[in-house]
Amino acid sequence: MCIRDSSPSPHLLGALQRDLGLNAQQASDRLVNEAEAGTRAGRLRLALGERFAGAWVRGDTSAELMVATTDAGDTAAIEAQGARAEVVERTLADLRAAKAKLDAAASRVSTLDSPVWYIDVPNNRIMVEATSQEAGTAFVEAAGLTGEDVGIRMTTVRPRLLQDITGGDAYYINDSARCSVGFSVTQGGQGGFATAGHCGSQGATTTGYDRTAQGTFRASTFPGKDMAWVATNDQWTPTPDVKAQDGQEVQVTGSVQALVGASVCRSGSTTGWHCGTIEQHGASVRYPEGTVDGLTRTTVCAEPGDSGGPYVTGSQAQGVTSGGSGDCTSGGTTYYQPVNPILSDFGLTLVTAGTQTAPAPEDGAQAWAAGRVYEAGTTVTRDGVTYQCLQTHQAQGTWAPAATPALWQKM
Repeated sequence: MCIRDSSPSPHLLGALQRDLGLNAQQASDRLVNEAEAGTRAGRLRLALGERFAGAWVRGDTSAELMVATTDAGDTAAIEAQGARAEVVERTLADLRAAKAKLDAAASRVSTLDSPVWYIDVPNNRIMVEATSQEAGTAFVEAAGLTGEDVGIRMTTVRPRLLQDITGGDAYYINDSARCSVGFSVTQGGQGGFATAGHCGSQGATTTGYDRTAQGTFRASTFPGKDMAWVATNDQWTPTPDVKAQDGQEVQVTGSVQALVGASVCRSGSTTGWHCGTIEQHGASVRYPEGTVDGLTRTTVCAEPGDSGGPYVTGSQAQGVTSGGSGDCTSGGTTYYQPVNPILSDFGLTLVTAGTQTAPAPEDGAQAWAAGRVYEAGTTVTRDGVTYQCLQTHQAQGTWAPAATPALWQKM
């Protein structure tokens, strides 16, 4: 079963053509190739095990799959899946352990002069962005990473929260600040939407784009993470729609996490519909208000008021706008809070197109169940069969493992 629409929205295709310099066929081909590469990457991740060092796509339209390993003996297996092999020194687990040391150091020392750090999977290293070489070196030393391959990149910009304040619509917090609606969600029959945590604290009230009463922040986390959800009143009906170009809409069908290098589009109440590519997952950003971990870095532009708005790849929800630098005139870098942790942390279900009743869950902690967020590599059972997850996602009612080989591999 294909988990992404084989006929992408013309509004998404149009934005990809504009922002990535593609024609209509190239944009369509890129989306198809990226979706298929994600499945192959998931299979190789399971096959390589501890030797796996990450996967990404490159190229404007071909979306060539790149898979890194620490063992040259894996090259033939990688190439047999139609991917290009990269033999590197550090496993993905090694890189994550090094990144965790930086995360821990950030809680002990000031990182205002080193505002961003992340795992650079294509280059098999950790990157720190700093205002000076001295500041970056001091941060690396505080983490105990001296002598390891940690790159330090000089930067004059500091990410800031994009707060001034169907996904992408404006809403107002306590009738003043403006943010953007992310994705429609439900919790126990209560409808609402996911958005950025910095937009409002728990208990804050919201009004909609038309300034009518809308809802209340039911939960909010910031800093640390940048996630929140707003429970809306019965005048607001959750839909799978995301606002696109010229008043049009695209529909979300799931939340399968895209690879580094994949195209991604964003909707916001200030700048509208813009596209770019994913640069890194798991970035840490030090805003003046505090550090946020686990963000995804993109080349998509954004401006104040776009905060909380949705990112989509194909028809898959990716995350909500957190902050960034630059603007949509000169270009910039923007970070989003991935949506799957929002759904998992707050016990939310993403509202998707064509939602159907979920199959009855089996007994047991490892039994597959719709509504759960599954990380790549997770093992589940369904109808007496064991499966491993290929791509991180929230399970939809019609996505039982046997029916979705793009997401699950039979063991």
